[in-house]
Amino acid sequence: RMFHDDELEESEKFYVGQPRVLLLIYALYNTLVARSEMVCYFVIILNHMISASMITLVLPILIFLWAMLSVPRPSKRFWMTAIVYTEVAIVIKYFFQFGFFPWNKHVDYTKDKPYHPPNIIGIEKKEGYVHYDLVQLLALFFHRSILKCHGLWDEDEKGDSSSSKEDTDDELSLTGGRRDSSGSLKSVNLAASVESIHVHFPEQQTAIRRKSSSSISQLSHRSSFSSHRSKRDVFKNINHTTPSLSFLQCKLPVIKLHCGLCCFRTLQVYVPIRQFFYNLIHPDYSAVTDVYVLMFLADTVDFIIIVFGFWAFGKHSAAADITSSLSEDQVPEAFLVMVLIQFGTMVVDRALYLKKTVMGKVIFQVILVFGIHFWMFFILPGVTERKFSQNTVAQLWYFVKCVYFGLSAYQIRCGYPTRVLGNFLTKSYNYVNLFLFQGFRLVPFLTELRAVMDWVWTDTTLSLSSWICVEDIYAHIFILKCWRESEKRYPQPRGQKKKKVVKYGMGGMIIVLLICIVWFPLLFMSLIKSVAGITNKPLDVSITITLGGYQPIFTMSAQQSQLKDLNQTGFNAFLASYRGETAALQFLESYGKEDITLADLEGNSNSLWTISPPSREKMIQGLMDFSAEFTVVLSWTIQRTLREVYPYYIKAPSDSLAKPIKQLLPGCKWKNITVSLVKNGTREWWVLNQLGKRFTSSEKSLELFIFSDKVSPPSLGFLAGYGIMGLYASVVLVIGKFVREFFSGISHSIMFEELPNVDRILKLCTDIFLVRETGELELEEDLYAKLIFLYRSPETMIKWTREK
Repeated sequence: RMFHDDELEESEKFYVGQPRVLLLIYALYNTLVARSEMVCYFVIILNHMISASMITLVLPILIFLWAMLSVPRPSKRFWMTAIVYTEVAIVIKYFFQFGFFPWNKHVDYTKDKPYHPPNIIGIEKKEGYVHYDLVQLLALFFHRSILKCHGLWDEDEKGDSSSSKEDTDDELSLTGGRRDSSGSLKSVNLAASVESIHVHFPEQQTAIRRKSSSSISQLSHRSSFSSHRSKRDVFKNINHTTPSLSFLQCKLPVIKLHCGLCCFRTLQVYVPIRQFFYNLIHPDYSAVTDVYVLMFLADTVDFIIIVFGFWAFGKHSAAADITSSLSEDQVPEAFLVMVLIQFGTMVVDRALYLKKTVMGKVIFQVILVFGIHFWMFFILPGVTERKFSQNTVAQLWYFVKCVYFGLSAYQIRCGYPTRVLGNFLTKSYNYVNLFLFQGFRLVPFLTELRAVMDWVWTDTTLSLSSWICVEDIYAHIFILKCWRESEKRYPQPRGQKKKKVVKYGMGGMIIVLLICIVWFPLLFMSLIKSVAGITNKPLDVSITITLGGYQPIFTMSAQQSQLKDLNQTGFNAFLASYRGETAALQFLESYGKEDITLADLEGNSNSLWTISPPSREKMIQGLMDFSAEFTVVLSWTIQRTLREVYPYYIKAPSDSLAKPIKQLLPGCKWKNITVSLVKNGTREWWVLNQLGKRFTSSEKSLELFIFSDKVSPPSLGFLAGYGIMGLYASVVLVIGKFVREFFSGISHSIMFEELPNVDRILKLCTDIFLVRETGELELEEDLYAKLIFLYRSPETMIKWTREK
């Protein structure tokens, strides 16, 4: 064997023989070492999320606009900048912890104010002010040690020294291609003396196109550095002029004389930044990749966070759910603004992806990075009236947005793909892709919005209707292809009946699903109040009695302490009193002791009886009429017995109409009460007393039992409020319509559904996508006409879909 080493073999045997836990620790450490720069990014972002100040804001912006955009990796200059900046930040924070500063004398009063200047800058006095900065510094030094171990720490300086020995100034101006961020930043050589200043720009290499083939995308970093000399030889043969470079070189002495040293300092900062982004937009080589799906998923997660945590972005920080707000026909402003902004960025990102413009993506990245950080750390704290570090939902949203920024920077660094063919869910033909794709198509308006956006931002000769037709055919053929592939993986022999596992698995699941849909309203209304329902106890019980249309003779209400709950002993005695009465027990079956309230009303009316003398005389005459159904005893007090007028048991349903409970009244007869008119000088009032009370012994009082129906929880009230018939109309009938479409009308689609082999049609659709991406628009029209003819000709369709 070549390259055989006994020591290496022994080392490998020793490593394999270690315990699994130790091997896991080794693997985790190796992963940490391989992605040590990601550990630094994570710690820096975490430090900024917790501190949320201007001091910690600088490094996250540099990560997304410098480090992650550097090719092939961040330079030594970036890591030294991060290390030195962290050390300076630690010293500054330590210096401002002394108590003699004025703002440190009232820390408890100002620590929660988001716009307090020390809080914004990050120099406030607090416990553990430097913990995360030390962890950040430790991570940076750990990454520095890893780079030194692999010989990558001084790589940039070596490359610069060797190139300065071999290349002339003119060659450097021609070889200002995309090497790495340090090379681009060091392409400007501004001498210390004022007399000699030389600025070198790369030429506009229009002849060098972005190479996106698969072979170039697989280039390693080592091969790119080894081919540096060959690229330089090629660039020597290119003879182009750069007007902007010549103009700047000619005008530099004039600029020096008129503007002085300040302008040169500005130019010293501007030129490397311009060089960096120029090399980023016009690369020599790019390993083309496509991470749009991951960026879309990150935006989707942020969208979900906004929907379920919209209250964290508004002025009031009380937790709420969007369903309860929408059930009250209220659209919170914070929710509306955040949803529109998030949705707008997703649309712009889709447009840039379809147009494949790296420059637009760079501009969008810069605007989004500065805009998000300015809004999250300067505007949002003022809106919510609390610091960003105290807003957990906003911190989660920002962290996911940082993941999006990282993916976006990776997309810019590698370049957009030259061809966008179909949906990302249609790359494989299995059950997972099938169900995910069908779920994607079930989302309301998502398929239509995607189709229209693709048509708007893609070069094509097809009309919108033709475009949608192709998309629909492609989706239909993909679904058929998935089913045909599943039939090949799990073939069914001819003449053999279906297995019971398949019949009872699929058929039984459909049966259970249909039964649940049909009886869902009844089950829902029953469980929502019996299991999840809450007791709605009365707060006020009022009684008003009026005789013959005259002024009410009695008004009384029971509140607070007069509304009593039944204990278990009283409830058992109450049930025992109706033993043997089926109707009453059936009614009481739905109620517990917590649903019953006993109202103890005072017998004396709480208002004086101020009736006019004529009405009083007429009322007395009516009471003295012996032909009436009740008898009256007249004295200084008028006393009569009112038979079967008092309900005694009241049911308080979920609506506002309270009804007497006839099942609990023996023989459906109401209770008797006595009514007395008491006169004290010129003042008169009525006194009522109930006959046959259960729990109250006072002679001048009324008892009233209130049975309160359970109501649905507030979060489900908008659904339960429609009632059983409303649920049947809105849920069962709508779902039933879709199910009926699945089981009916099959005969009309046999020629498009029963296709044995769809490979040729699928290839025709992908060919349309391919020629569209390559710019062959005339061929796109021809292939589309061929596809339409195929669907218009059943005989041709049969020939095309035969098994090979």
